[in-house]
Amino acid sequence: MERIRKALERAGQDRQLGGVDSRLSPPPQVGADLSTGVRYTMTRMVEVPEQLLRDNRIITALPQHKYRDSYRMLRTRVLQTMRNNGWTSIAVTGPATGCGKTLTAINLAISLAMEVTHTVLLVDLDLRRPSIHRYFGDEPELGLSDYLRGDVPLHKLLFCPSVERLVVLPGRDAVTNSAEMLRSPRMVALVNELKTRYPDRLVVFDLPPILAADDALAFSPYTDCFLMVAESGTTRKEDLEKAYQILKSTPLVGTVLNKSEAPSSGYGYGPDTKKKKGFFS
Repeated sequence: MERIRKALERAGQDRQLGGVDSRLSPPPQVGADLSTGVRYTMTRMVEVPEQLLRDNRIITALPQHKYRDSYRMLRTRVLQTMRNNGWTSIAVTGPATGCGKTLTAINLAISLAMEVTHTVLLVDLDLRRPSIHRYFGDEPELGLSDYLRGDVPLHKLLFCPSVERLVVLPGRDAVTNSAEMLRSPRMVALVNELKTRYPDRLVVFDLPPILAADDALAFSPYTDCFLMVAESGTTRKEDLEKAYQILKSTPLVGTVLNKSEAPSSGYGYGPDTKKKKGFFS
């Protein structure tokens, strides 16, 4: 209990230093119009060239991309489910490596940020292989690994890419005892802070593959729901069923079928959370 108390005190100190988003104005209420953007005073700004977004397949940041509407549909269905249940956080994962869960988390976060009634915080919790910052062409000096290991103020870790209402919390370098760190008192206090500080914020967590390590299971009590990502033609049915079983205690909002060759859409979304099978493409 003493460790948890100290962790909560440190989170409070970070809040006094400027908080997570470091806004000039008081936090807006739920449903507020944020169409004019959000002003940040302490969050680092990163300009991301359009060509880099295209090269890294960050589809939702490209207005004319042919698959952008697929993510908009995913965004809308995820958002409806979260709103109906009063959820503010979602974790993205997959059964095994290579399924595209990180890219799906990034594109989903950007698509969610395009809704003008809330902001989005994208958190890289793949502590074994943190990579979100590289998709935006950034190499941060500090990241989540530094925060968990020491007393680095949280606002020094964040950056805002060239997307309105989106802030990224990068991982930076790898952590060997990642599962233990994800359920540590300091992480629990941090997640509490991220989820509750601003009523208009949605949090998207990118987690390691479920069958590759116990990280996703260790973190599952601290997220409201999961989104599963499966790779078309590669993810085995038995692996997907194992992944569902491991996360059975946490709500699953659906399954994205990534790398689909269907001509009408590049991605599919399966909303059936009871049967947990069958994809829409």
